[in-house]
Amino acid sequence: MDISLQQVEYRYQANTPFERLAIEDVSIDIPAGTFMAIIGHTGSGKSTVLQHLNALLLPSKGIVKIGNHEIKAEQKNKNLKQVRQKVGIVFQFPEHQLFEETVEKDIMFGPMNFGVSADEARERAHRALKQVGLAEDILEKSPFDLSGGQMRRVAIAGVLAMEPDVIVLDEPTAGLDPRGRNEIMEMFYTLHRERQLSTILVTHSMEDAARYADQIVIMRQGKVAKKGTPEEIFSDPIDLVEMGLDVPEVVRFQLKLEEKTGIKLEKIYLSIEELSSAVTEVLSRGVRS
Repeated sequence: MDISLQQVEYRYQANTPFERLAIEDVSIDIPAGTFMAIIGHTGSGKSTVLQHLNALLLPSKGIVKIGNHEIKAEQKNKNLKQVRQKVGIVFQFPEHQLFEETVEKDIMFGPMNFGVSADEARERAHRALKQVGLAEDILEKSPFDLSGGQMRRVAIAGVLAMEPDVIVLDEPTAGLDPRGRNEIMEMFYTLHRERQLSTILVTHSMEDAARYADQIVIMRQGKVAKKGTPEEIFSDPIDLVEMGLDVPEVVRFQLKLEEKTGIKLEKIYLSIEELSSAVTEVLSRGVRS
């Protein structure tokens, strides 16, 4: 499912003394099957953009296209429930949204809320639980008797059970240790590939943006500051620092290596494996010469 934001503006508490411009003239195209990361410092407009992706917020100006649905400012927009069924959002700390008495009922709630039968919702719950790496023996347990990591996976299963075409991730690894962060991101990347999802990741982690995304959008002061591939975005670390952002650790290592050795590599590398191979190749050429 394609998503497109065209010159979108959004104002919180519009037409009140507390009116605040959150985003302005935002244009972003997300073709079906893309893994896009949206990065930017706190207050840059990332979360506001995110909430337009399934019509939780409606634009003050501009147009949001979600599949065949076109959402325009100052216009009655119908069938938004269909949009929200196809675009699932995993918010920060999704485990805080658990509320049912059993894991199975919690995962079934979303599909049934969109009109899916109980039998079909139960089948989806079992499939989704498997997709997030949990065993079926927890289905009859209370979600509040699970570990924090299990609770988060159950909450994610609830989103997957709606079988969305697009999944939006708002800092999905917040509060997890390094191992937990890696497991969750690998799980989402596997789902992205296997189910051919469009995936939008809002994150402060430059490592995750570099490792998983096909395209990156940088938000700054409510506007799109820069768009491009990870290689394009991270090829200018000074520009990122000026925008208050960091660069991936492997990029920092490469820049320090080039500074110390005087060896200039042909491009910025985004994984330690690629960097290692490039350095080995440069060194081997030096030995041969």
